[in-house]
Amino acid sequence: MDPRHRQRIITLENLFAYSFKKDIRYLPYPKDKLTDQILKNLQKIDFLISKNAQKFPLEKIAKTDLAILRLAIYELVIEAKTPYKVIINEAVELGKEFGGEKSYAFINGVLGKITNKKNE
Repeated sequence: MDPRHRQRIITLENLFAYSFKKDIRYLPYPKDKLTDQILKNLQKIDFLISKNAQKFPLEKIAKTDLAILRLAIYELVIEAKTPYKVIINEAVELGKEFGGEKSYAFINGVLGKITNKKNE
């Protein structure tokens, strides 16, 4: 398995766990630097999700999908090191692997909106 994909899965698991119990002491992988950076920027990330998925309040989005979106938006907007196509593709793959039946389409739609606005 690609080490970057494995790192994303670790971060996804941490963000998923955090969505239930908002305390970093209960994370499965407590020394994950990527999770720490995402949680530090959570307000900005959640604002972008709310703005680009207006029909779905944060509390109504599946926790797995929300974790994937938080990870991908951090990589797209804040870190901005990896090409956006790679980030979106990876997020869609995580959605297919861990999310519901149509998670990948929802994730792709939200990230597509953010990317389009960023490129304008």
